Amino acid sequence: QVQLVESGGGLVQPGGSLRLSCAASRNIFNIDVMGWYRQAPGKQRELVATITGGGSPNYADSVKGRFTISRDNARNTVYLQLNSLKPEDTAVYYCYARDFILEYWGQGTQVTVSS
Repeated sequence: QVQLVESGGGLVQPGGSLRLSCAASRNIFNIDVMGWYRQAPGKQRELVATITGGGSPNYADSVKGRFTISRDNARNTVYLQLNSLKPEDTAVYYCYARDFILEYWGQGTQVTVSS
């Protein structure tokens, strides 16, 4: 089992940047996939980005070229760098982990993009 704790959300102006962190409660080197999803008010939760244990990233089309996912296995942490933020990026961002057939979610961190 693994607990996930997100941090780094906040209020930022359009065009700004944030870095989200997801700290895991145990070693993540053998966790198949980790990543980030988001959910805006009135919308379904959607994939933002994932990264495999081997470091291969995958991004939603809406964030390609603006967001970067990375993982630091030594720190048991996954990061999401958000650049060139837009108002439509406003959402609660959730950390996600898939360990074989088990899935884990964090509690979420709010990102608000507004002038």
